[in-house]
Amino acid sequence: MSGAREQLIDLYCAAVAGANVESLTADAVASVPLERRHRVWVFAFGKAAHGMAGAAVTTLQRALAEVAGGVVVAAEPGEAPSGTIATLIGDHPVPGRRSFAAAARIQQTLTQKRGGDLGIVLLSGGASSLIGAPLRGMSESDLSQLYDLLLGSGLAIHEMNAVRKRLSYWAAGRMALALAPARTYCFAVSDVPGDDLASIGSGPCVPDPIRVQHVIELLNRVQLFGKISSSFRQYLLDTARGAIPETPKASHPAFAHVYSRIIANNSGALNAAATAARRVGFTAVLQEQPLVGSATTAATRVADALLSIRDRAEPGTTHCLIWGGETTVALRGPAPAGGRCQELALAASKLLSDAKERARGITLLAAGTDGRDGSTDAAGAVVDGSTWTAVGSAGKDAEATLRAHESYDALSAANALFKPGPTGTNVMDVVIGLVRA
Repeated sequence: MSGAREQLIDLYCAAVAGANVESLTADAVASVPLERRHRVWVFAFGKAAHGMAGAAVTTLQRALAEVAGGVVVAAEPGEAPSGTIATLIGDHPVPGRRSFAAAARIQQTLTQKRGGDLGIVLLSGGASSLIGAPLRGMSESDLSQLYDLLLGSGLAIHEMNAVRKRLSYWAAGRMALALAPARTYCFAVSDVPGDDLASIGSGPCVPDPIRVQHVIELLNRVQLFGKISSSFRQYLLDTARGAIPETPKASHPAFAHVYSRIIANNSGALNAAATAARRVGFTAVLQEQPLVGSATTAATRVADALLSIRDRAEPGTTHCLIWGGETTVALRGPAPAGGRCQELALAASKLLSDAKERARGITLLAAGTDGRDGSTDAAGAVVDGSTWTAVGSAGKDAEATLRAHESYDALSAANALFKPGPTGTNVMDVVIGLVRA
């Protein structure tokens, strides 16, 4: 598998490069109409925050704009792009002490802006947690518990964010209200299917289209309404009966001053991977339907497609199938070591193993474009049909680890994990299969 593994890693790197946030951010900020009287505030939140903020500040300085200040909050340490901008590390995927401190620093910084100033907000994946903090008067530990429960609920990312934004201080358009009446430009790197600006980073600068009753229904659907804190339950019920205002909606005047758009997404990464595959002579096919829902169900879809291509492929050809999306893993207790990409890869390796000779020449990579899957140090894994048996040969019960969602330990035992480290971007996941006939 070594040759195929290296080729798949090359294609993964091409996908990540296709979401080059620095050049895309520079182009976006260059489009902002600036006047010499404007003081500009730069806020960057997410896994790509350092690259985006650096590109934005460089572009502004070339335009001789005054960078009055700002805050960068990322998952990893990095240099401040300007002496006037604070750089902090937040917690991910569950907000903790560092996230709460970052949220407070944002609030403190915003007290210094003036109505005639201009704001630039740069968002990327992970922002919901990195600047997560509860609404005023609510418990920080309760918010951390909420995030933890949601991560194991099996809810899709846009559903989780619909709940998170209700109870998070800077979510659901509340940052736009704090920046008003300053003109604000929000540029986002999408880490959600459908590129919904209201879901990316829990939508700090755009109105929330979701009504509270839908949020309550989501929590009830996954049996979480009774598990969240009593103060959160009461807040949602009081909102439903009109005692507490809804989240800011499109009619709020603050949004008249906000201009938001997507600058990078999963499609750009997938197209870059396909181009790289064709460049080396592979027949590359982008799969139109994103991978969503259960990771194990998605694994069946992926394995079936690869086996179907293998059955029909002409000898001597290499086919490359490319998917994007973001699957889910439903947990019943504390999260074990693993992630959605690792679970998809492990489940696919079982299906390929079961297919025996039909799976010969098939290798699969499943990985997060941010370089991290779940709470682990791996982005995902590279597997084939032999991976499943290698797990057993290493003394692990492959079936039991898959059922228990302990994919990290199983894949580690089979030397199948993929650990590229932080990539500086986050445009969901890529799944790339190679079929050598």
